[in-house]
Amino acid sequence: MKENKQDKYSNPFRATLTGIQALFKKAEPAGSLGPEDRLDGKTVLVDGASSGLGFAVAVDVARRGAKVIMACRSGIPDKGEEVKKRSGSMDVHMLHVDFSETASIYNLVREIKEKFSPVDILVCNAGIVPKQSRKTKEGIEEMFMVNYFSKFIFVNLLIGQQCFNRLGNAIPRLIFVASESHRNPAQFEWDSFGIYKEYTIGKSVSLYGYYKLLLTTYTVELSRRLNKGGKTDFSVFALCPGPVNSNIAREAPGLFQPLLRLVFSIFFRSPEKAAIPVIYLAASKDEEGKPFDYLFLMGRKEVDEKAKDPRYGDLLWKLSEELQKKLTSI
Repeated sequence: MKENKQDKYSNPFRATLTGIQALFKKAEPAGSLGPEDRLDGKTVLVDGASSGLGFAVAVDVARRGAKVIMACRSGIPDKGEEVKKRSGSMDVHMLHVDFSETASIYNLVREIKEKFSPVDILVCNAGIVPKQSRKTKEGIEEMFMVNYFSKFIFVNLLIGQQCFNRLGNAIPRLIFVASESHRNPAQFEWDSFGIYKEYTIGKSVSLYGYYKLLLTTYTVELSRRLNKGGKTDFSVFALCPGPVNSNIAREAPGLFQPLLRLVFSIFFRSPEKAAIPVIYLAASKDEEGKPFDYLFLMGRKEVDEKAKDPRYGDLLWKLSEELQKKLTSI
C-alpha cells in the first residue's frame, strides 16, 4: 500500500524516520561552497543563533568576514563570546528578542535600525517544537507565533523601516529555514488561522509541518511582492537543512530523550554540516540576483504546489495583516 505523504510527519517517530531516510537520498547539488566565498563588509543578522543551526551559521559567516548580529532569547553574552572565539572575529554582537511577544519584535527592529542597519543578509532560523500547546501573553499559540507569524511581523517591519542595504546595486538576501514537512498538510485551515487550539506532543509534529507550510507560502509571496516587473530587488531564499542534531526536540517526553539523543547523534547531521546550504545561499555568487530559490539539503527543488499558488499567498498575507493589526490594537 502506498504511503500517504501526510503520514510522514504525523508523529515524532515517523518524523524521525523520515528525516533519516532523507539523508540517504542522492540529489544533484545546486552548487558548491568554498573558502573564497567571503562576506567581507557584509552585515549578517541571524536569529535563533544561541544554539544548533543558528549558532553554526553565526560562526561560519563570522569566519567569512561578516559583521554578525545574533538575535536570541537566551545565551547573552556567553554565546556571542563563543562565536568570537571559534571564528576569530570580534565583530559579533548580540541582541535580545522573544519571538513569542510582538513588543519584543518591535524593540528588536528598533535596535537593529538604530545600531546595525543596513543589513545585507538575514537568516530567519528561530523555531520550536513544544510538547504541548502554550498560549502567549497575547493569546496566540506559541509555535504558530514563533515558527510563522513572528517572521511575518519581523521581516515586514525590517523592510518597512528600511533596515536592509539597498545602496547602489545591492540586493539583500532574506533566507528562511523551512522544512520539507511543509509538503505534508493536505490543505490550509483558513477558518482557524491564528486561533488558539489545544494539542499535545502527538499533534505538535504535524502542526510543525503546517506552520512550515505557512512560512514557505509566505516566502514565495514575499518574493512575488518585492520583485515585480522582472527586476530583483530582494533575493528571498528558503531551505530545508534536513534532520539536524540540535536541541529542537528538547521538550520531547523524558522517557524518549535518551533514545532521541542517541538517534540524533548517530543519524542526524551536525549543525555545522546542516548549515552548509544556509551559507551557500548567503555567500555564493551563483545566487546573485535570483528572486527566489529553495534548497533541500544542497539540492534545488520546487516548493509544494500549495505554497506556490498566488491565491493562497495573497490570502495568507491578508489574514496575517489582519491578525497583526488586531494584536497591535490590544
